[in-house]
Amino acid sequence: MFIYYVSLISSKLFKLLSYFCSLNNQILMLNIAIVCGGDSGEHNVSVKSAGQVFYHLDREQFTPYLIKISKTGWVCHIEEKDIPVNKDHFTLLVDGKTISFDVIFNAIHGTPGEDGKLQGYFDMIGIPYTSSGVTTSALTFNKSFCKKVVASMGIKTANSIHLFRHTEDPVYAIWEEIAFPCFVKPNNGGSSVGMSKVNNADQLEAALEKAFHEDDEIIVEDFISGRELTCGVIRSEGKVISFPVTEIVSKTDFFDYEAKYQDGLAEEVIPANISEDVSERCMNISKELYEKLNCRGVVRFDYIYSNYEFYFLEVNTVPGLSEQSIVPKMVHAYGWTMKEFYTRMIYECINNTSKPTPNP
Repeated sequence: MFIYYVSLISSKLFKLLSYFCSLNNQILMLNIAIVCGGDSGEHNVSVKSAGQVFYHLDREQFTPYLIKISKTGWVCHIEEKDIPVNKDHFTLLVDGKTISFDVIFNAIHGTPGEDGKLQGYFDMIGIPYTSSGVTTSALTFNKSFCKKVVASMGIKTANSIHLFRHTEDPVYAIWEEIAFPCFVKPNNGGSSVGMSKVNNADQLEAALEKAFHEDDEIIVEDFISGRELTCGVIRSEGKVISFPVTEIVSKTDFFDYEAKYQDGLAEEVIPANISEDVSERCMNISKELYEKLNCRGVVRFDYIYSNYEFYFLEVNTVPGLSEQSIVPKMVHAYGWTMKEFYTRMIYECINNTSKPTPNP
């Protein structure tokens, strides 16, 4: 109850601050590029996330532009026209006027927005963005490398093996290291795209083919029986905040892509029906990882809780923000509106860089 009232007071203070900022909107209105799409199986989810950001963004402080990025082009849809992005300095030319951007709101799940590629580009041209930096993004996107770093911090992880497309006899390598049942999944990616639960050796070949269809690297992990818990973390006003711990109860064999995005196939219990002590441990581990991995923006950490121990599964540095996604539900449970949440993300991004100047 104490945490709830602290959150409520903080929320009201933030709204008051936002009000005074809005009084000065003639002096400084920020152009926000909401980038979405990408080149992975998470493209459609990313577009849905960006649509929600666009809808909720505070029009008294920000002018949002929705920009889709893919191998076929970088475009902004304005008044029934697709305006190409000038990649030299990430600007738009609209009716003879050049539009530049103060902040990039990164809503790309998967490559190139979650693996550090776009982050490097924006660093080079000097535009701040709402997600983690190049090194953190590249590391956390690689599940195997990230698990090794997390394990070095003393946090438990499932036994796993990292395989490549060129690995000789991957089935034998799995037999040597991994027990059944196990999970086979792309090493780089999210939303459970290309992921399979393998109960016996007869299912391995199909699972490997499915995972290698999405990535040149795969990770195979021991199955750990337990409860799936997840915790969102964000830095706001210089303070690291954890959202209520959430339990994911899948009605399918595991929390796959369909369970995540089809209504009725999974239930998110917020807050999770766990003791205060277990919840506190989960939040503390998540905040520790957020700090030590040098995360920025909103991040979600996934775990299996088994035999009183937390086993780290993965970290999502650009988690879903669609209506079906978990983070918006966490935000509401914490006591923030989505408008306030996105405003906090943008201002935290600005505070980590030099102060923006108005666009001409």
